[in-house]
Amino acid sequence: MATFLAVCLVLLELTALVMAWRAVKYSRTSQGSVGWVVFLIAAPYIAVPAYLFLGHHKFQHYVTGRRDSEGIIERIQEVREALKPEVPPIFPTKALEAISDLPVTRGNAMELLIDGEETFEAILAALDAAQTYVLVQFYIIHDDALGKRLQRHLVAAAARGVTVRVLYDPIGSHKLSYGYRQKLRDKGIQIVEHSQMRVPKNRFQLNFRNHRKTVVIDGTTAFTGGLNVGDEYLGLNPKFGNWRDTHVRLKGPVVSQLQVIFAEDWHWTTEENLLMDLNWKSGWAEEDMAGLVVPTGPGDKQETGAMFFFSALANAKERVWIASPYFVPDVHVLTAIKHAALKGVDVRILVPDNIDHKTVWLAAFAYFDEVREAGAQIWRYTDGFMHQKVVLVDDSMAAVGTANMDNRSFVLNFETMAVMFDPRAADDLEDLFKTDFAKSFLLDETLNEQPLRIQIGAPITRLFAPLL
Repeated sequence: MATFLAVCLVLLELTALVMAWRAVKYSRTSQGSVGWVVFLIAAPYIAVPAYLFLGHHKFQHYVTGRRDSEGIIERIQEVREALKPEVPPIFPTKALEAISDLPVTRGNAMELLIDGEETFEAILAALDAAQTYVLVQFYIIHDDALGKRLQRHLVAAAARGVTVRVLYDPIGSHKLSYGYRQKLRDKGIQIVEHSQMRVPKNRFQLNFRNHRKTVVIDGTTAFTGGLNVGDEYLGLNPKFGNWRDTHVRLKGPVVSQLQVIFAEDWHWTTEENLLMDLNWKSGWAEEDMAGLVVPTGPGDKQETGAMFFFSALANAKERVWIASPYFVPDVHVLTAIKHAALKGVDVRILVPDNIDHKTVWLAAFAYFDEVREAGAQIWRYTDGFMHQKVVLVDDSMAAVGTANMDNRSFVLNFETMAVMFDPRAADDLEDLFKTDFAKSFLLDETLNEQPLRIQIGAPITRLFAPLL
């Protein structure tokens, strides 16, 4: 028995050494490499299983419908040409276009939807008006009152002959009951079981989550933003109280772009190509805003999630206001925040004072002093829990979507941000921020002035920042 245990320990140490080498070779930062190496060598019995689940940051073999279909790219380029003359540039868009692999187009509109009731009233009404097809994707769908409301409207749409497709993330929606899913299938709705998804069944997938929230109606109206499907997003969970979130309703060519992103997610999941079945004539909105959709994720060759925030910060001249429930930036985005603040840009980070995930909440305190010393402001929202993901740059760029300001959204999750380059969209976001700032307080305490549990917990949890 002793010999057997000794052999197991040797094998475990050898496995840890191999994984440590992989961490040195493939980790995206030196901090991440050092963290994994120390963890694997010092505590292999814990670190080896953890590395299997959490040690990867690239999603190999993700086949994107967007990049595989020259036809779709050509159609989107035709849309761009048709909308000339282009709006005079008010924001450098070249990097964002490269990140997205999609062009900035004119003819768009973005309407803010504030909190759950307004958002889901708009989404459910759009479902009721659908004529040909509906595409629905959420990270979380709960089998609760709101989930059943969504289910009823989807079933009603299918009963009218509308084609309904539903995607959910198996990690985010792990509590979604089989009965809920089966009822949708029984009514002719296409919803994919995790066991049927085109994924290697022996792969550890906790790292890679599809965090996107997308609804597309007939190819002419679309929704995205921070809200999932669950009663807590309506403020009905006493743990969180009021739930502050932001979604958007989109019109114009950006609807086709969001639809392309859904189509590539559906293709990877099912091997079914939807491109010929969907409407690509989105029409033009009277507002005629310039904009695009920025999809990011670990399937991209570059670390597009972090680059989105870096681009926003680097190009700001007067202000950058960012709302995110989580604030665990990587070294590059952290540097961009400090650089923007040091050159005189009004940098404000709005985060919740309430706790959702305690580890991430604690880790944020380890960054606050550093950005505040450079001149950035940290605002803490107190009227319940704030979950919105919103970025405002100067009077020129307004972005709403699914990406948090943390390492997970930067490199591990599939995310989407709807971005408009228009003073009207910026004005709308400015009003939103001012309303939220009025329900927040400006942090003026250093880490050393915080309660002892935060003083101790923040630097410890920061060690795990690459995993958060």
